[in-house]
Amino acid sequence: VQLQASGGGLVQAGNSLRLSCAASGRTLTNWRMGWFRQAPGKEREFVGYITWNRGTTIYADSTKGRFTISRDTAENTVYLQMDRLNPDDTAVYYCAAGSTALRYGLESRDYPYWGQGTQVTVSS
Repeated sequence: VQLQASGGGLVQAGNSLRLSCAASGRTLTNWRMGWFRQAPGKEREFVGYITWNRGTTIYADSTKGRFTISRDTAENTVYLQMDRLNPDDTAVYYCAAGSTALRYGLESRDYPYWGQGTQVTVSS
């Protein structure tokens, strides 16, 4: 599976940004697509995931209510809509793919395939 993330940039606090992750190389049936982020000097953090089959979503507490993950099955693309951004959301954002059979999908080790990351910077 090849993953290509895009859409990062510099935004002011309170504004929105949408990230995309285009997948290629295999069917995503029975897989989940996750989003993670890593701020400077911090460990990679789970943001949320979506299951490809049913579109079930799970979010980290820090992003619940502000971030929305969706998918376009025809385009093999997953989106991360980020609203009401604040400076604490500044990080490199990564999309990842893994089978739903792999544990619970809340940790990096549950995802064998990763995109290259896209930088999101939120100014105050």
